[in-house]
Amino acid sequence: MPTEAPMEAPHHATAPAIVRRVRAWPRRWRLGLMAALSLAALLAVLALPPFPQPQAYHNFADQRGLFGVPHFLNVASNAALVLVGAAGLWFVLAAPSRPKRPDAGVAAQSWQRTPYLVFFVGVLLTGFGSAWYHWSPDTGRLTWDRLPMTLIFMSFFAAAVGERISARAARLGLAPLLILGLASVVLWQVGEQRGAGDLRLYGFVQFYAALMIPVIVLLFPSRYDGDREVLQTVGLYAIAMVCGELLDARIFDLGQIVSGHTLKHLLAGAAAYRVLRMLTARELLGSEPKFAEPTARP
Repeated sequence: MPTEAPMEAPHHATAPAIVRRVRAWPRRWRLGLMAALSLAALLAVLALPPFPQPQAYHNFADQRGLFGVPHFLNVASNAALVLVGAAGLWFVLAAPSRPKRPDAGVAAQSWQRTPYLVFFVGVLLTGFGSAWYHWSPDTGRLTWDRLPMTLIFMSFFAAAVGERISARAARLGLAPLLILGLASVVLWQVGEQRGAGDLRLYGFVQFYAALMIPVIVLLFPSRYDGDREVLQTVGLYAIAMVCGELLDARIFDLGQIVSGHTLKHLLAGAAAYRVLRMLTARELLGSEPKFAEPTARP
């Protein structure tokens, strides 16, 4: 009689019905879908014409200074990132010294801590880099804002891959992903200095991770709980980008209390804090998924 293989993770049955159906697809189908979406994203970016950094980007709505600090709220709001980054670093670095528990998620294995260590390093450095940039916004200073941001995108993506698809792929791929992210900013800045700046690769690095992480969550169960927290993190970041990049002046004009870009920093800090809360509260729900295919036996 035909029998179904075990589910990929013991908590698979707790997922919504539509997610269970998608996760029941053969593994090769799900990986093929990821590959197709990745290729489509890359081709879409390559189809765009090269575009440099618009100089108008540096003209933020809130120009008010306070206590001798220019653009005070845009500078000071980066404290949210600095604080969360420091707290996250402390938590991840202290994990090996804590009493071992079978459900100690981030401390389960050293390789699992590495992406999150890089993640919180990126959050901390982004706070400082963004404050430096907003003190006196220009294209040169913007480099120090964007470089550590790529650490955040690539490390969080690698963590999702390692916990849901392949631990080996995450271990081997983390360094190349980080190099790709950093290179996207360096190449853009070198191009700007030569009068031929091109943000396409940086845009791909940023938005590919933000788009593909929810896809990974949908297609593959994790050995930990926390699907909702991962999606909330990506959602908060998406709202932060809309506020900061599209609604900066409109939000400021509502009462000239706070600008969209200041809200962007605060929401980005909240997204990073959501990751920290996930790591402190999540539980190990099973061994690494085996992704067995259905088999038949007489």
